[in-house]
Amino acid sequence: MVFLINKLIKQVKRLIIAIIGFTLLLIGIAMLVLPGPAFLVIPLGLGILAIEFSWARRLLAKIQTKLKKRKKLN
Repeated sequence: MVFLINKLIKQVKRLIIAIIGFTLLLIGIAMLVLPGPAFLVIPLGLGILAIEFSWARRLLAKIQTKLKKRKKLN
């Protein structure tokens, strides 16, 4: 019984993180054409998604690497 409750809690946590992360990511993508700080909101959404999803972790790492390379060029 306790095992099932713990599993349910983990699934609910993962769902909440996914909803918040994808919402921020979609808002950030919309801000690419609408006014707003898209370049802050998109990484924030990816950072939240990276808590639970490895694909988001890898994508965030790629973005960070590219930004560091750009910073070195300037």
